[in-house]
Amino acid sequence: MAEIEVKKLVLIDAHAILHRAYHALPEFSNSRGEPTGGLYGLAAMLIKIITGLRPDYIAAAYDLPKPTFRHEAYKAYKDGRAKADDALVAQMIRSREIFGAFSIPIYDKEGFEADDVLGTICEQLKTRKDVDIIIASGDMDTLQLVYDKRVQVFTLKKGLNDTVLYDEEAVRARFGFGPELLPDFKGLKGDPSDNIKGVAGIGDKTATELITKFGSIEQIYRQLKNKKSKIKTEIRPRVLELLEKGKEEAEFSKVLATIRRDVPITFALPEKLWCDSLDEPKAEALFAELEFRQLIQRLKDAVAALQGKPQAPSTPPANRRAGKLEEGTSPPSSPLKRGGEERPAQGTLIGATPVDVTPQEVRETETALWLLNSNMTNPTLEDVLSYGKTRDFKEARKAIFEELGARSLTRVYEEIERPLIPIVLRMNERGVRVDVAFLRSLSKEYHKELAAREKLIWKMAGEEFNINSPKQLGEILFTKMGLKGLRQKKTAGGALSTRESELEKLRELHPIIGTILEYRQFQKLLSTYIDNIPEMIGKDGRLHAEFLPAGTVTGRMGSQNPNLQNIPIQTELGRRIRNVFVAEEGSKLLSLDYSQIELRIAAMLSGDRKLVEIFKNGEDVHTAVAAEVFNVSRDKVTKDMRRSAKVINFGMLYGMGVTSLRSALSEGGQAVTREEAQSYYDEYFADFYELAGFLDAVKAAAYKQGYTETLLGRRRYHEAIRSNIPYIRSAAERMAINAPIQGTGADIVKLAMVRVDEWLRKEKLDRKVWLLLQVHDELVYEVEDALVKTVAPKIKELMESVVPPKESRGVPIVAEASVGQSWGEMKKLEGIA
Repeated sequence: MAEIEVKKLVLIDAHAILHRAYHALPEFSNSRGEPTGGLYGLAAMLIKIITGLRPDYIAAAYDLPKPTFRHEAYKAYKDGRAKADDALVAQMIRSREIFGAFSIPIYDKEGFEADDVLGTICEQLKTRKDVDIIIASGDMDTLQLVYDKRVQVFTLKKGLNDTVLYDEEAVRARFGFGPELLPDFKGLKGDPSDNIKGVAGIGDKTATELITKFGSIEQIYRQLKNKKSKIKTEIRPRVLELLEKGKEEAEFSKVLATIRRDVPITFALPEKLWCDSLDEPKAEALFAELEFRQLIQRLKDAVAALQGKPQAPSTPPANRRAGKLEEGTSPPSSPLKRGGEERPAQGTLIGATPVDVTPQEVRETETALWLLNSNMTNPTLEDVLSYGKTRDFKEARKAIFEELGARSLTRVYEEIERPLIPIVLRMNERGVRVDVAFLRSLSKEYHKELAAREKLIWKMAGEEFNINSPKQLGEILFTKMGLKGLRQKKTAGGALSTRESELEKLRELHPIIGTILEYRQFQKLLSTYIDNIPEMIGKDGRLHAEFLPAGTVTGRMGSQNPNLQNIPIQTELGRRIRNVFVAEEGSKLLSLDYSQIELRIAAMLSGDRKLVEIFKNGEDVHTAVAAEVFNVSRDKVTKDMRRSAKVINFGMLYGMGVTSLRSALSEGGQAVTREEAQSYYDEYFADFYELAGFLDAVKAAAYKQGYTETLLGRRRYHEAIRSNIPYIRSAAERMAINAPIQGTGADIVKLAMVRVDEWLRKEKLDRKVWLLLQVHDELVYEVEDALVKTVAPKIKELMESVVPPKESRGVPIVAEASVGQSWGEMKKLEGIA
């Protein structure tokens, strides 16, 4: 007798996975303002399922928005659940397009839930020995469908990455009984998330004990009726009383908890295997539209692996969300040595690569594409081909550069971005020397401090627990210690959040909060930098972090592996990490940092006469603004007034509203009322009314034309400014207000890098003076000792003259020079013009 070939069917509980993804991932959107976090998580989970489970067939089951038979039987079913967010509803509707693009059939039925549809499909296939089923769900209720190894459940334990596959043995190991008794378990203990009552007073532990000893609810009550049964002597009197009172609730709750297997649908296995019916170009087009660039290659690889084909060469995937840079963005597209070690080039055409295409042409085209769409940070060769709607690189390149000219972006490309490419490649190749001995010492010290805080937290809590577990931490803080703050946010599961921003609200309630925040600070510095850097140092003893010219949506550069632009310098603990980075023997580190560049740019772009005069006169801008806002003379401005003015200055440039301004002003320890914040807000824009008019004009222009421009013509598109979702539209408005200012700052710093590099090469100093780091408004060079006093004034002069007086409205650009043996211990270089 021939052996039966068993196929694998994966059934996807679409609603449960999308719901989990929506709450597990941040609220991000694509450049058009469409919320996409849940969709991204669903698509990523699909690829994970394809890769890990290797299905022959896939089908999806959906809930429908109308009431089910459970609502008809019990009006209060799921009453405790909050109304779904509009953003979640919008993604639930659009999620069907993902299954359509993946050629995955969808099953649903009015009056029933997705669980019932899944149960029915399992029931219809139970006699077939040629099909094994795996149910992919974020809902543990589906475990009652598990049958031996023929029906298993692939479920999410935490977030989207922590998954577990349950067969019948695994269910018994977890609960102490089989899948068939899970409805009874829920019938006894209830389920608050679905508003299923169960038996009042019976929880998980008692329900488990009852079922393991006596079986199903029916068996329990049958034995309670039997006078000869020993059940009454084996159950505690209190539990016996609860059971007798709650019989009706137990039986009804079990009915509600039981998955139906008789939904009027007919399931049929597709004629073709899933991977043979997939319309890959359609799926890629949808991912491109949703801006899930990282997932396109992951899908290609997953399908190739499933079909047994060799995977196409691909670029290292970038971790991008809605155009925002994250740690782990893709590296520059070139072969490059890191500490003497070769690493592969990014950007190999899928298929045949024309022999006359150079890596430089690829890099240039990727950069040009980013200028056309800054939301597409660190474009890859695949992005270039996708944008050009062709597999011919030269055709795509031609289309991109034609569009670059049509949008008046040639100046930014020719003067800034193209000449910057080789500069950044050399900077990455050079790297920065690391003081390994100091790094080890710092690691030992910070681990000791971390352990001390761990013990102190345990002492305050009165017990040992996993501080890194949000659940355990929440139980200690909110249940055991009873700490609660005003307007404290909750997680998707309804628990009070232990995020840093939420703990800050509780800081004054108990010393344990401050200690937990300190613990987290040490832990973050250790994991991100101190303990991570030693593994990344090259054979040459230098750290070759990757600086990314097209790394952000604003025009600024990005950094990764590690992100040296993100070292926290507001605290001494963070600042000390900079001491790790040192100059070679016989050289010094020379830092040149633009002073208050964004406020100076705001004065330039707006032409606000008061602001322009402040800078022309060389006054301290925060003191001058404090005098205006608080209506006092310059000499009467206090430290607190100046601090508040600094918050107000930068808050206005970032489109901060009154509520956010109040919160920011209150962070200094002095409570500020909403009325006071409104007064400062009104006073600021009354005094600097031309700046206010400029910011309003920027926002209006973004609404009208869909983009904003910097002083040099760099564009940033703001399609999300027309979003129907308020929080997305508001965020887009804030970004639009700030984009010309921050983008012009990026242009100035990058142009300075180009001008300095030109001068160094002209003077044949490019092998004696090396650009090592670019951190926002700061450039760090490694300079031979004998050249410091010669080079520093010239670099300062070049940086300060990037913007001609005609374009700067006379606002001086100021760069401050510092020098030292390490990046963390630099002294201001006095006596240079």
